[in-house]
Amino acid sequence: MSYFKTAILLAGMTALFMGVGYLMGGASGAMIALVVAAGMNMFAYWNSDRAVLSMHGAQPVDPRNAPDLYRMVGELANNAGLPMPKIYIMDNPQPNAFATGRNPENAAVAVTTGLMQQLTREELAGVVAHELAHIKHHDTLLMTITATIAGAISMIAQFGMFFGGNRNNNGPGMIGQIALMILAPLAAMLVQMAISRTREYAADEMGARICGQPMWLASALAKIDNAAHRIPNEDAERAPATAHMFIINPLSGRAMDNLFTTHPATQNRIAALQQLAGQMGAQSNAPTRSAPAASGFWNGGQSRPRGPWG
Repeated sequence: MSYFKTAILLAGMTALFMGVGYLMGGASGAMIALVVAAGMNMFAYWNSDRAVLSMHGAQPVDPRNAPDLYRMVGELANNAGLPMPKIYIMDNPQPNAFATGRNPENAAVAVTTGLMQQLTREELAGVVAHELAHIKHHDTLLMTITATIAGAISMIAQFGMFFGGNRNNNGPGMIGQIALMILAPLAAMLVQMAISRTREYAADEMGARICGQPMWLASALAKIDNAAHRIPNEDAERAPATAHMFIINPLSGRAMDNLFTTHPATQNRIAALQQLAGQMGAQSNAPTRSAPAASGFWNGGQSRPRGPWG
């Protein structure tokens, strides 16, 4: 996905934010909206990683308590030409992962215990490579900004109900205010979804190239998607604004969440990876199952399943 189209989508969201501000308070409302957006984005730039990790109860790990995972991330980061990111583990039964941080020098990769317990070493490598691709593309900052602006649009649209809109009687009126309160956040969500979906395809492709085996990631996506429909992620349910950061929508276990998913259809992502595997001369079927990754990555490396990083 080209960065030009992503920039257009971001510009559209920013214009929507200022447009809502204008309808609420005229030119001064648009200016206030711009100032609020700038302040929120500045805060998000410096603090988004810590805030998101805290929301999901992520705990840092190092070579002493997760040696295999640490070594895997280090080698994949080297393949990607990235500095070593910080590594976090979330005590959550749903297999999932996300990356965060304002730039590659201040990045973090977080994986759930469910991911390490249910995926093979090869599949876990595919997931980690996908998250490193987001870091290399600077997607982690992009997603945080879109989430911040989307939240601000919802906030300012709701404020309009209390302050009555433009004082010069050019506002949308009571019915228009109600419609705006509903439609403005919806429009922001649609733009946010479009940005998120385009970046997922790009991260899938680069992640597959980083680990060298597209089908490792394809197999992981199939497993994670299946588990997400069966195993709820309670931390994500309490912070739904972060759902787009995960490799698979963590809210998909709830029927309502499927109406406005932030991710492309998993089947389409797998199909794209299968096509890439063919182009790379890789085998276009799922990797042979090996020992679960959990024993090597979570229990201090005492029992290491065999694999390319074992």
